[in-house]
Amino acid sequence: MIKYKLACKNCNLTFDSWFATSNEYEKLKKKKLLNCHNCNSREVDKTVMSPKIINYGFNEKLKEKSQNIKNIKKTLQEYQKFIKNNFKYVGKNFAYEARSIHYNDKKEQKGIYGSASKKDLKELKEEGIDAQIIPWVENKSN
Repeated sequence: MIKYKLACKNCNLTFDSWFATSNEYEKLKKKKLLNCHNCNSREVDKTVMSPKIINYGFNEKLKEKSQNIKNIKKTLQEYQKFIKNNFKYVGKNFAYEARSIHYNDKKEQKGIYGSASKKDLKELKEEGIDAQIIPWVENKSN
């Protein structure tokens, strides 16, 4: 199968069309069986097309990127494991708990982690409370 970009000389519409072979296009053109689906004109010709170049290095690059993504995910999962083992999970109360620790000199034996909105994080930063954003990935096999 071959795909050509065709152009109608009558209405200037360009459209793609598939042919079994390049000879098939020539046969249909010669028999005047090609027509524009917009204006029904038979004045349809192939346009200048760029060839499709097959990049054999593409698969290697794709494999390399896939491996890089797996490595990044593995590193993030190692960070998550460390955080879960060494910090207290406070859920959506992160901003409240962070303020409690900061303002009340409430010294936790463990640091905290949880979730907060961008607005909460901005306010914490403005108050001089250090908080970091860490991407959290689900431990899915696919």
